[in-house]
Amino acid sequence: MAVNGQNTEQAAHRWFAKGLGELGHAERRLLEKLAQRKIVSEDVNAEFRSDLTFGQRLADNVSRFGGSWTFIIIFGLGLLLWTGLNSYVLHKPFDPYPYIFLNLMLSMLAAVQAPVIMMSQNRQAAMDRLDAANDYKVNLKAEIEIMALHDKLDQMRTEQLAALLAKQQEQIDLLMKLVGSRDSQG
Repeated sequence: MAVNGQNTEQAAHRWFAKGLGELGHAERRLLEKLAQRKIVSEDVNAEFRSDLTFGQRLADNVSRFGGSWTFIIIFGLGLLLWTGLNSYVLHKPFDPYPYIFLNLMLSMLAAVQAPVIMMSQNRQAAMDRLDAANDYKVNLKAEIEIMALHDKLDQMRTEQLAALLAKQQEQIDLLMKLVGSRDSQG
């Protein structure tokens, strides 16, 4: 397999300053993609979200709703309603001040909500790691492509300079012939 006109071993030394056997899995795959002129970027979000179980999707939705202003407003209104009913409206409140049952319900909510949010954050961290790996591959390929373009530009400039020098030498030779023929005539 050739990468930019080089075999894979030469490409590994050229682009990574390592032998092919020293490269990691990501770098080898990148060399293969470069040789085949394929795209290395992936839609990590779509791939990650397609593998989620029902419980994981539920945890993400609970986490998303639990961290929203909608939840805070609804929750605040629920607390106000609870305390208002038990303090001012009901003659025989089912949870009188100091609202022991309300405290129990809030503690249970926090006990359930915290692990659900942590599960969602762990998945987000895993997705961030996939994103970072994808960014690394894309950046590495872009860097190699830019270096290859520089090499091509340098090669083109060298060829053009060689052609220019050849033309100049040709012109000098023609001038020398003209000067020589003028001297012989005059």
